[in-house]
Amino acid sequence: MRVSILRQESPTAEPYWESFCYDGPTETSVAGMLDHLNFHDDILNDAGQKTRRIAWECSCMQGTCGACAMVINGMPALACDTFLRDLVAGRPEEEIVLRPLSKFPVIRDLVVDRASIQDNLKRSDVFIGSYQPMDDESFSLQYEAAKCLKCGLCLEVCPNYTNGNTFFGAVFANDCYLVHARNREKSREIKKTYARHFGSACSKSLSCMDVCPMRIPTIASMARLNRRVR
Repeated sequence: MRVSILRQESPTAEPYWESFCYDGPTETSVAGMLDHLNFHDDILNDAGQKTRRIAWECSCMQGTCGACAMVINGMPALACDTFLRDLVAGRPEEEIVLRPLSKFPVIRDLVVDRASIQDNLKRSDVFIGSYQPMDDESFSLQYEAAKCLKCGLCLEVCPNYTNGNTFFGAVFANDCYLVHARNREKSREIKKTYARHFGSACSKSLSCMDVCPMRIPTIASMARLNRRVR
C-alpha cells in the first residue's frame, strides 16, 4: 500500500510530498499505520532513501482526545478512529494520502498549532464560572455539547472559517451554548459574543456536524442561542 504524506520540516519550511510503502495489516487504523512506518531505526521512503520519522500527534488512541486530527484522503478525521480497511474498500488503487489540517499553522509534518481555539475562548471570556443553570435548558443537549474535543475537524471543513480572527466556528458555538445554559449572569453577554463571532457569519452548511467525531448536534446549540439572540 502506498502512503503519501505532505511533510514540512518546520513552521517556516516549504511543504513537500513524500511516499512510503506500507505492508502491514489493513485491519489497523491510520494511527497504527503511522506507528508501523515509524517503528524501525532506519526509516525508508518508497524510493528506498533514508528519511526522518513522521511527526504526528497522539494521546488516548481511542478517539476521545482529538490530538491525531488530520486530513485523510481529503476528509478531516481522527487517525486513531479511521481504519485502512474502510479507506481502501472498493478503490482500484490502494493509496492513503495524509496532510495536516490546513486551517492552523503547521509545526512539523502532520502536527499543527491549534492554540487559536483556546485563545478565542479566553479572549471572549467563554467560561462558565459559577454554576447558575437556566431553568428551561436541556441537560441532554448540554451533555452532548460538552463532548467537544477541540480537535479542529469542524473548523477544517467549515467554508466560513479561515484564520479564526473574527469567525470562531462550531467549536465556539457549542461552548457559548454551555456557558449560556449554566450561568444566568453571563447569559446576556454570551449571546452578544455568540452573535458577533459565530451567529452573524455562519452560512449553516452544517459540514461541521458531518465530520464531528463525537457527533455533536451543533444545530441544536445554534437553535437555542439564535432564538434568544433575536
